[in-house]
Amino acid sequence: MGWFESFKHRTFNLTDTLYFLSFFKEYYNQHDSLEDAFVEKLNDGHENVEQALIGFYDCFFAMPEIPERTRKHIATPQRNSACKRINMFLRWMVRKDEAGVDFGLWNKIKTSQLICPLDVHVGRIAHQLNLIEQNKSDWKTALELTGNLKKFDPIDPVKYDYALFGMGVMEEN
Repeated sequence: MGWFESFKHRTFNLTDTLYFLSFFKEYYNQHDSLEDAFVEKLNDGHENVEQALIGFYDCFFAMPEIPERTRKHIATPQRNSACKRINMFLRWMVRKDEAGVDFGLWNKIKTSQLICPLDVHVGRIAHQLNLIEQNKSDWKTALELTGNLKKFDPIDPVKYDYALFGMGVMEEN
């Protein structure tokens, strides 16, 4: 393995990398798209992607001999996580936009089901704009924010993520 044995990025190390690679190898031997892992527990009647995120988490950790430390790298609403990274990934894969930032490659999840990625920048501005009551980054707050953004656009509430994030970053400078 050589240099790969000492691979580390922040808290992500060789053990995590090997599990991720094993999962993707097994998964793609049976499926054409990762989208299937998200939509297995999602249906049109679900208001949002909560069940999709839980389903993906369960799918990802369904292999035998899961390194316990690797669980921290995949968020789930079951732990009250805001699931920022995975919601961002879903935004990229589901939304179609003119600017080409969001790829819009997946069609089985509706834009109205997406949850706004919630980080410190978005949370701070959303709190200042009274879109959320508390400036917290958890699942409940992500749902509250998205629910309030749906009042502006019930079909594509996550499109406001760019503006909120940009305002938050600009305010810091």
